[in-house]
Amino acid sequence: MRRYSPSYFVSQAFKGIFRNGVMSFASVAVLMSCLVVLGGFALLVHNINVNLEQFGLLNEIEVFVEYNATEEEILAIEEKIRSLDNVANVVRTTREEAFAEAKEEFDGMEQMFENDPEAVNRFSDSFTVTYADNDKVVTLAYLLNQIDGVRKVNNRMDLATTISSFKQGVLLIFTWFLLILLVVTLFVIINTIKLSVFSRRHEISIMRYVGATGWFITMPFILEGIIIGLFASTAAYFIERYFYFYVEKMVMSDLQMITMVPFEAVQMPLLYGFLGVGVLAGIVGSSISLGKYLKA
Repeated sequence: MRRYSPSYFVSQAFKGIFRNGVMSFASVAVLMSCLVVLGGFALLVHNINVNLEQFGLLNEIEVFVEYNATEEEILAIEEKIRSLDNVANVVRTTREEAFAEAKEEFDGMEQMFENDPEAVNRFSDSFTVTYADNDKVVTLAYLLNQIDGVRKVNNRMDLATTISSFKQGVLLIFTWFLLILLVVTLFVIINTIKLSVFSRRHEISIMRYVGATGWFITMPFILEGIIIGLFASTAAYFIERYFYFYVEKMVMSDLQMITMVPFEAVQMPLLYGFLGVGVLAGIVGSSISLGKYLKA
């Protein structure tokens, strides 16, 4: 039995691609288009998630101590706050820092503050408490109010909960759309490759009549699918890269409130994802398409 080297099957795969140039080009174009749409949708979901995360940074509680609290009492209050459950971080703001921030915020009123020597005493030390779990924030706010020396507790629990719920809903919807788009992409690719195999059905029949084994017939087509997937994935990556930089430039100049993830942070997952989906689609599409013609 004659043995064939891998280079033989690779050369046959390239010959098949060039011999059926129109269908091969159609397969690459369809797969590339689907990957660009799929990648764009995935990047959109990722950027929405990042922006919602930033808006979600409202999981903070402001704790104000008594005006006449001593340094020892303030340190004791901070220690008690840090010991509570669901406390992720505590940042202290002294009355002097709060006074300086107030002067900057109320522009044009510096003179009023300077004429009032007791103005700084109208402020008190405070702590910004960051919590981890929204479900436990009610208990945390209650415990903070029970600490001796704490005069007021402010939290944005309602807003943080609303943003958290909105984020989960948006991500759920977009994740389902992403999965549906992936299924549609694979369906289109498989049917495109089926057309390519159908146009070569006579070639497959002749190979079967002369006694070629199933793997001998299948291997060049599988390699064709892989090569098509690699070409389409590479092209889709560079197209996606170009459009991402274009959109990023537009957002940075016109919509400064929106943050876009730098492309460098997503380029490798995007490339690997394109290569994985492209090669897998080529293999699956070729295998499914050949099944009908390899039956006895």
